[in-house]
Amino acid sequence: MRPSLQELVNTARVVSLPMTTRFRGVEAREALLMRGPLGWTEFSPFTEYEDAEASVWLAGAIDFGWVKQPRLFRDTIRVNATVPAVTAAEVSRVLEAFPGCRTAKVKVAEPGQTLAEDVARVEAVRRFLGPEGRIRLDANGAWTVDEAEHAIHAMAACDLEYVEQPCSSVDELAEIRKRVTYMDIPIAADESVRKAADPLAVARAGAANILVLKAQPLGGVAAALRIVSDAGLLTVISSALDTSVGISMGAHLAAAIPDLAFDCGLGTAALLASDVTEQPLLPVNGAIPVRRVEVSERLLEQNAASAERTQWWLTRLTRCHALL
Repeated sequence: MRPSLQELVNTARVVSLPMTTRFRGVEAREALLMRGPLGWTEFSPFTEYEDAEASVWLAGAIDFGWVKQPRLFRDTIRVNATVPAVTAAEVSRVLEAFPGCRTAKVKVAEPGQTLAEDVARVEAVRRFLGPEGRIRLDANGAWTVDEAEHAIHAMAACDLEYVEQPCSSVDELAEIRKRVTYMDIPIAADESVRKAADPLAVARAGAANILVLKAQPLGGVAAALRIVSDAGLLTVISSALDTSVGISMGAHLAAAIPDLAFDCGLGTAALLASDVTEQPLLPVNGAIPVRRVEVSERLLEQNAASAERTQWWLTRLTRCHALL
């Protein structure tokens, strides 16, 4: 049964975690943590999301804290490094925080930056990883089809594993996938799955080779597994810039997929300057363990959000719970 609002509020703690590098325009990541019968869980939709979308994240948080999780097929998950839209000179510093990671996801198409800056960043990642490293791009849907084709061509020499969400719509993804077939570079869909009324529309339209799935935004591990099964496409599990509690949720999802072909985007605790646990899920030898996270009272207090922001999150929790 779904927990009451009061049950959620009783253990709710709101934190604001500083980032090592500005990421998606965020300099501090806010999250609301709660403890259910199965352990700590996380509600952390980005602040700009409307309640209808955010309520799905709450369903995911409740699923992880109150519902028995599916069978797991592995106890560690290989993860990728994540490179924000930094300058080429900063790439080495970022990648050094992801020891042993053979794959890097590089943010491109940042507002206010040029294609030349994207190319320089990707080339710097290739130099750091060497010829055997794997590079994937993430444009967060910011390119038009023509811009995407031009940009992918400009960076194709860096031997790209795939390009994530180059354009925003399903129709655009289908078109760019056709246009880059000759380059043999797969297209992955993220926002077109987790922000869509129909998360399977991408698969039916043949608009992507790969799905990038996040547990919390899709309503939890079980809901995401149904998408994996119904879509029939290769899958990458990623985080939404979560605390280690949220990353644990993603790790359980990745571990519940029988055939996991790609390194997963679950190493992003390395982008946090502080976390909520004394044993954060940081990459070691390119992987993280699959385990529940025990939070630290000291770190909860150290990183506690202001009274105003805490009230903002509790009010949001109330609204979203009413929508479930």
